[in-house]
Amino acid sequence: MNAYTYLNNLTDPANLPAKGILSQTIHDDDHTRAILFGFAAGEELSEHTASMPAIIHILQGEARITVGGDTYRAGANAWAHMAAHLPHSVHAETPVIMLLLMLKSAK
Repeated sequence: MNAYTYLNNLTDPANLPAKGILSQTIHDDDHTRAILFGFAAGEELSEHTASMPAIIHILQGEARITVGGDTYRAGANAWAHMAAHLPHSVHAETPVIMLLLMLKSAK
């Protein structure tokens, strides 16, 4: 296993699907899982919760994110930290590239 993960361009247009949602785990270790999402315009992850704290980072595009009942228009470089079990959703207004970091508890 490598001691690091390096990606040159998280916003490569190849990460944007023509339809649907594309997700790809780009890093997974004992502490963090990093998942890169590409959303076609109009796609969404409906409200759900996660068993661990997480960070949403919008890298490209415009999305509507709801976190704990509050809704935000989120563009490139928007960032949200969420506690475990907090309801959240993401709706892509335009094609969106989003990085999701799942923060695992120390073992």
